[in-house]
Amino acid sequence: MDKIAEFSPGGIATGIGSLPFTDPDEAVGFVIRYFSRAPHWPQMPRRGSEEYFVFQFLQPLVDSGLLIVKGDSYFFDASRPDWPERLTDFYSICLAAESGDALALAKFLPPVRAARGFHAFLAHLEKMDFDNVLFVKGQIAGPLTVGLNLKDQEGRFSYYNDELRDVIVRTLALNSRSQARALSQFGRQAVIFVDEPAVSAYGTRDHLTMTKEMIIEDINAIFRAVFLENALTGVHACEAIDWSILLETHMQILSLDAYRFGQSLGYYLQQVNDFLNRGGSVAWGIVPTLDDPFKETPDSLLDRLKGLLSQLVCCGPDIDLVIRQSLITPACGAGLLSVDWTQRIYGLANAVSARIGEPKW
Repeated sequence: MDKIAEFSPGGIATGIGSLPFTDPDEAVGFVIRYFSRAPHWPQMPRRGSEEYFVFQFLQPLVDSGLLIVKGDSYFFDASRPDWPERLTDFYSICLAAESGDALALAKFLPPVRAARGFHAFLAHLEKMDFDNVLFVKGQIAGPLTVGLNLKDQEGRFSYYNDELRDVIVRTLALNSRSQARALSQFGRQAVIFVDEPAVSAYGTRDHLTMTKEMIIEDINAIFRAVFLENALTGVHACEAIDWSILLETHMQILSLDAYRFGQSLGYYLQQVNDFLNRGGSVAWGIVPTLDDPFKETPDSLLDRLKGLLSQLVCCGPDIDLVIRQSLITPACGAGLLSVDWTQRIYGLANAVSARIGEPKW
């Protein structure tokens, strides 16, 4: 694969996305307090269903009438008589946005009512001192995760319907691009993470028709849209998966739950080393979110991380390269956790980040 665009985070810390707050200004302030060098916009699932991915990332499908919303249920209904007309209208907006039309692209931006954290984040960035900021981060649900959550009128996964899969991927790609454009206006590198936990479905008995090529193609479609805004791309997965899938995409940052599943990278050492040598970075989710963070200290987490990094170093790149191409994060989002746990998690991530470059490895 080609050389990846130069990006050397040097072990700085950032978050995955969701937080247990309902006040957007409080959530943004929390992020800035802990991750001032690499802040992310906060998703707030406790605000209710409006913060669900359907409204944050797929609103154009709702507006076009392709995606039906009934209470807390969401589904496609291609049996409707006006489906072809609605589909034509949707693609007209897509084509305009894909061609760079600013007004059309703005329709894909996360709406205020469903992503108050995003818009509060933008408002804060307008007043922020950027001298110490390396990048600003956005995030979006992945096409596989969305496609296995949304079904058609017959209860079938939309991911296995080529037409529905295409409208999902296009919508997510344009949402990602609109985020990247909005975040890039402040003169710092924008990074968009694709949160794709459902990649763990690959190879399972219930999803035998899912191919590696499908997953890679869809993720790369989102990346191509982000690259048009000169932003960087990452993928977050939170289980022990077939990492070769993501390592064969055009991502620039691999994000994983390293606390629970970091050892799973050991089966793909050559591919991970190739990824690092091409300029890729790894976001080590070394701070637990499913396990009690109060049972850990910066020292215990640093020791755990050293073990994972040593696994890479023994088979390829030197430790300086690995650290230069590393980020520190929580293992996953914190949207359903307590505030106390979240404070502890973000504090630990910050502390590990401050010490990752210390000598005596």
